[in-house]
Amino acid sequence: MNILFISSEIADLMKSGGLADVAKALPCQLKENGHDVRLVMPCYSLIKGAYDFPIIATGCINEGSLSQKMEYAVRQTFVGEQKVEVWLIDYRLFYERSSMYGDNNQAYGDNGARFAFLSAAALDAAYRLEFRPDIVHSNDWHAALAPMLLRFKYGSNPFFDKTRSVITIHNGAFQGVFDRGQISFLPEIASYYNDMIMQGSYINFLKCGVFFADKINTVSPGYAAELTTYLGGHGMAKNFQDRAQDLCGIINGCDYSDWDPSTDKHLKITYDLQTMEEKILGKYLLQRKLGLPMGDAPLYGMVARLTDQKGVGLLLPILDRFLQHKVQVVIEGTGDPNFEKQMRDLAARYPDKMRFEPVYNNALAHQIEAGADFFLMPSIFEPCGLNQIYSLAYATLPIVRAVGGLKDTVIDYDSDHEHGNGFMFYDPNPEELLSLLRRTLIFYLEDPDEMRRIKQNAMRTRFLWKDSCAKYEELYREALKKPKWW
Repeated sequence: MNILFISSEIADLMKSGGLADVAKALPCQLKENGHDVRLVMPCYSLIKGAYDFPIIATGCINEGSLSQKMEYAVRQTFVGEQKVEVWLIDYRLFYERSSMYGDNNQAYGDNGARFAFLSAAALDAAYRLEFRPDIVHSNDWHAALAPMLLRFKYGSNPFFDKTRSVITIHNGAFQGVFDRGQISFLPEIASYYNDMIMQGSYINFLKCGVFFADKINTVSPGYAAELTTYLGGHGMAKNFQDRAQDLCGIINGCDYSDWDPSTDKHLKITYDLQTMEEKILGKYLLQRKLGLPMGDAPLYGMVARLTDQKGVGLLLPILDRFLQHKVQVVIEGTGDPNFEKQMRDLAARYPDKMRFEPVYNNALAHQIEAGADFFLMPSIFEPCGLNQIYSLAYATLPIVRAVGGLKDTVIDYDSDHEHGNGFMFYDPNPEELLSLLRRTLIFYLEDPDEMRRIKQNAMRTRFLWKDSCAKYEELYREALKKPKWW
């Protein structure tokens, strides 16, 4: 199949979260399986050497308009060992910024225009470069207008006659709601009105993708089920219920070339299943690096955006009480300024027990995964999650809330002693989280042999992209069976 894969970020070029990891790893696996893939993302000025990449095409959106004629260039690069081709959409007005999405925790006011342009330019570039896609694969709201454009702008264009569309929802809480004036340069859709995807002068990009895509998926079966409920649907439950026959969940794979404790270039001490005892040396190195007392106190790690979604609002109310035990806690992340302040205050009060690193440092993230005994992911919701998968690979037992992809990837030890590889709590309640943390502390101190066995269970757990990719291939085949409906 020819696959046009559109994403706002791609690992190795620009990354803010798990979307970028998927946008590299899945296309690489697709190419390895014999498909012809083109990745499309903005040519952010922040990309190293962005303007040194060769221009392979130029294009224009709204070519016939004098006032809204938007000329762009397509720059070419490649990612991964498979050398998957990437088209970078070079339009300086939109992408020459100091950040991808916003500054000072505030989104750019023209993000609707910036990412509507991404969808439009991706399809326009495919046409100009004569890459005839069987599948246009959009990711999240940033690329969600592509299925709609296929219908309204290219519906009568024979070049796209056999093209079908898929949208993957990595986080349904972010939907891209903007005034329709921001997409005035796309008259084919700006003048369209449907109260399922619009309200007054506002358009919901994600709803557009869900309404018009041939197939819809999200990144775990658990999250797919949650999206159809009014509690878990982020205000879009009816949209997902209406498309339930075309909705599925596919667990993300893990790029073990980056996340393997036996080969991790960020670690001074590497280990595998047979040499797992070496893991404690990595813990000592992490403690020394962070200025914590070196020793056998159980170390709890967390690497996350500091947001309510990630369960920070559940952790902070009980962290003071938990730190009164013989434990250590290391948290790395940025986000809500109020959460950051509370983290700093706690770290100052417990200098021998807690470190807070208000950054995202990739090397430190790897070292926390390797050095910690437990990894905290008390998320309110979690479409898939990757850190719990990394933690399993590093024999760092995940402590998660039973939602979305977390309950699809972690086996709760208290529910299944034989196969357990982590710990779960259910209610989004700080006291329940505290109870579980104390339970894991007792377990660590009283049963080291069983702790070792569970760590072995964790290290044997694998989520391979070749398995996930096979399910995406089936999803594409199902999309290609859909009749042309425009």
